[in-house]
Amino acid sequence: EQPNTRAEHLNHVHRRRSIMSQQGVEISKMTPEQKELMYTAAATEMDYRVDLFNKMVTGCYEKCIDKKFKDGDLNVGENSCVDRCTAKYWQAVGIVGQMLGAAGPEQPK
Repeated sequence: EQPNTRAEHLNHVHRRRSIMSQQGVEISKMTPEQKELMYTAAATEMDYRVDLFNKMVTGCYEKCIDKKFKDGDLNVGENSCVDRCTAKYWQAVGIVGQMLGAAGPEQPK
Protein backbone atom coordinates (compact mmCIF):
# COMPACT_ATOMS: atom_id res chain seq x y z
CA GLU A 1 0.00 0.00 0.00
CA GLN A 2 1.51 3.31 -1.11
CA PRO A 3 1.26 6.34 1.20
CA ASN A 4 -0.80 9.22 -0.24
CA THR A 5 0.40 12.20 1.76
CA ARG A 6 3.79 13.40 2.97
CA ALA A 7 2.77 12.62 6.58
CA GLU A 8 1.75 9.09 5.61
CA HIS A 9 5.02 8.66 3.73
CA LEU A 10 7.09 9.86 6.70
CA ASN A 11 5.14 7.56 9.02
CA HIS A 12 5.72 4.64 6.63
CA VAL A 13 9.47 5.37 6.42
CA HIS A 14 9.72 5.77 10.22
CA ARG A 15 7.84 2.50 10.75
CA ARG A 16 10.11 0.58 8.36
CA ARG A 17 13.28 2.10 9.88
CA SER A 18 12.04 1.26 13.38
CA ILE A 19 11.32 -2.34 12.40
CA MET A 20 14.79 -2.75 10.92
CA SER A 21 16.52 -1.24 13.94
CA GLN A 22 14.49 -3.42 16.31
CA GLN A 23 15.52 -6.47 14.32
CA GLY A 24 19.17 -5.42 14.64
CA VAL A 25 19.77 -5.38 10.89
CA GLU A 26 23.36 -4.40 10.06
CA ILE A 27 23.94 -2.42 6.87
CA SER A 28 26.51 -4.94 5.62
CA LYS A 29 23.88 -7.68 5.94
CA MET A 30 21.02 -5.78 4.32
CA THR A 31 19.48 -6.84 1.07
CA PRO A 32 19.61 -4.33 -1.81
CA GLU A 33 15.91 -3.62 -1.18
CA GLN A 34 16.55 -2.85 2.50
CA LYS A 35 19.47 -0.59 1.59
CA GLU A 36 17.29 1.24 -0.93
CA LEU A 37 14.59 1.68 1.70
CA MET A 38 17.12 3.10 4.17
CA TYR A 39 18.50 5.44 1.47
CA THR A 40 14.98 6.59 0.64
CA ALA A 41 14.26 7.19 4.33
CA ALA A 42 17.45 9.25 4.70
CA ALA A 43 16.70 11.27 1.56
CA THR A 44 13.12 11.89 2.72
CA GLU A 45 14.31 13.01 6.13
CA MET A 46 16.87 15.36 4.56
CA ASP A 47 14.21 16.85 2.27
CA TYR A 48 11.94 17.30 5.28
CA ARG A 49 14.67 19.05 7.31
CA VAL A 50 15.63 21.37 4.42
CA ASP A 51 11.97 22.25 3.89
CA LEU A 52 11.52 22.87 7.62
CA PHE A 53 14.59 25.14 7.71
CA ASN A 54 13.48 27.07 4.63
CA LYS A 55 10.00 27.62 6.09
CA MET A 56 11.55 28.88 9.33
CA VAL A 57 13.87 31.27 7.49
CA THR A 58 11.06 32.60 5.30
CA GLY A 59 8.61 32.99 8.18
CA CYS A 60 11.07 34.68 10.54
CA TYR A 61 12.40 36.92 7.75
CA GLU A 62 8.90 38.09 6.86
CA LYS A 63 8.05 38.69 10.50
CA CYS A 64 11.28 40.28 11.76
CA ILE A 65 13.31 41.98 9.04
CA ASP A 66 12.66 45.55 7.92
CA LYS A 67 12.29 45.53 4.12
CA LYS A 68 14.00 48.91 3.72
CA PHE A 69 17.50 47.53 4.42
CA LYS A 70 18.76 50.68 6.11
CA ASP A 71 21.87 48.92 7.40
CA GLY A 72 24.05 45.98 6.35
CA ASP A 73 23.52 44.25 9.70
CA LEU A 74 20.46 43.38 11.73
CA ASN A 75 19.51 46.00 14.28
CA VAL A 76 18.95 45.04 17.92
CA GLY A 77 15.18 44.69 17.50
CA GLU A 78 15.48 42.52 14.37
CA ASN A 79 18.14 40.35 15.99
CA SER A 80 16.02 39.84 19.09
CA CYS A 81 12.96 39.05 16.97
CA VAL A 82 14.88 36.48 14.89
CA ASP A 83 16.21 34.83 18.07
CA ARG A 84 12.71 34.56 19.55
CA CYS A 85 11.13 33.46 16.27
CA THR A 86 13.63 30.66 15.59
CA ALA A 87 13.49 29.47 19.22
CA LYS A 88 9.68 29.27 19.08
CA TYR A 89 9.81 27.52 15.71
CA TRP A 90 12.19 24.79 16.93
CA GLN A 91 10.24 24.48 20.18
CA ALA A 92 7.06 23.83 18.16
CA VAL A 93 8.88 21.33 15.94
CA GLY A 94 10.12 19.55 19.07
CA ILE A 95 6.64 19.37 20.57
CA VAL A 96 5.18 17.95 17.37
CA GLY A 97 8.04 15.44 17.15
CA GLN A 98 7.41 14.32 20.74
CA MET A 99 3.71 13.94 20.06
CA LEU A 100 4.37 11.87 16.94
CA GLY A 101 7.00 9.84 18.77
CA ALA A 102 4.65 9.18 21.70
CA ALA A 103 2.09 7.82 19.26
CA GLY A 104 4.74 5.30 18.23
CA PRO A 105 5.13 3.53 14.93
CA GLU A 106 2.39 1.16 13.89
CA GLN A 107 3.40 -2.47 13.88
CA PRO A 108 2.95 -4.32 10.58
CA LYS A 109 0.14 -6.87 10.38
